[in-house]
Amino acid sequence: MPMTLRLDDHEADALRRRAALESRSMQDVARQAVREYVDSHSRADLLDDVLDDELPHYAEALRRLGE
Repeated sequence: MPMTLRLDDHEADALRRRAALESRSMQDVARQAVREYVDSHSRADLLDDVLDDELPHYAEALRRLGE
């Protein structure tokens, strides 16, 4: 799906420099950044869900360890 990404001058310049440094297109660098962002936040959300579900089962043991 096509979309337009509007960057301010500083962001566009930073993206342009990063792309040039890596000999890649600005689009390729931006797409990779989006993939990495989604992936890292998806893992964090999954970990939060698991901890929310599992920590209550170990609350007493964790309390004792904290003493």
